[in-house]
Amino acid sequence: MTARNTPGSTAAADDESIKRGYASVNGLEMYYEIHGTGQPLVLLHGAFSAIGTSFAKVLPALARTRQVIGVELQAHGRTADIDRPLRCEFMADDVAALLRSLNIEEADLFGYSTGAAVALQVAIRHPEVVRKLVAVSVTYNTEGFHPGLMEGMEGLKPEHLAGSPWQLEYAAIAPNPGDWTALVEKVKDLRRQVQDWPADDIRSIKAPTLFMVGDSDIIRPEHTVELFRLLGGGVPGDSMGLPDSQLAVLPGTTHATIMDRADWLVSMIEAFLAKPMPGGK
Repeated sequence: MTARNTPGSTAAADDESIKRGYASVNGLEMYYEIHGTGQPLVLLHGAFSAIGTSFAKVLPALARTRQVIGVELQAHGRTADIDRPLRCEFMADDVAALLRSLNIEEADLFGYSTGAAVALQVAIRHPEVVRKLVAVSVTYNTEGFHPGLMEGMEGLKPEHLAGSPWQLEYAAIAPNPGDWTALVEKVKDLRRQVQDWPADDIRSIKAPTLFMVGDSDIIRPEHTVELFRLLGGGVPGDSMGLPDSQLAVLPGTTHATIMDRADWLVSMIEAFLAKPMPGGK
């Protein structure tokens, strides 16, 4: 596995302090960019998206106190596709391999939507590289979505997203912009193949986790509470002590708008990540 520098463009493209590169991992040339210094924090974007469309409103603030590593997953953004289906487990292995190629032994992970599912799988499959998790709008089984949403994905066509921020970003930065149609089909296939992860897999996660969801998200709020309980949450903290994991439900917030709540997200994420690790580490 090797990493090499490359020119690139983001919302902060003129900042020469940003390190950009590609890492050769698992057959991919995986794009990454590093902002700031401090404890590493890896950002994992949503489906169809990239670093910019998922994190532009929160990245600059987070990078004031941390080394923020934005990555672009298989077939997304500047990372070209390979002959492999999109699966959260495969992408989790890619993220762990990227961290090793950058000589990062342990990092915090902040994932949104599909990126949050990838983050959970990193914590399950590669627990040694994960310090803390922030999982925004995530489900671990098909029951987590509101009824009918997954069936609705079957009718999605590339032209339905024409002119959207995701399509425009892809057209501007992807190494092969003509692969947009293939990406839409691969994301639909990922949704079809979503399998229920055993509750014991979630319970096995040792990293303290902050779950965040919009009160009008595509994820049922009850499901996010269920995830929180699987990691020790939902207890009377006054008598039993606060659990290591935390839960935030953002009012007046949908799946598409949750990443716009930059002030709320950054304040809660920074407080969670700054809290001492269990055992005082």
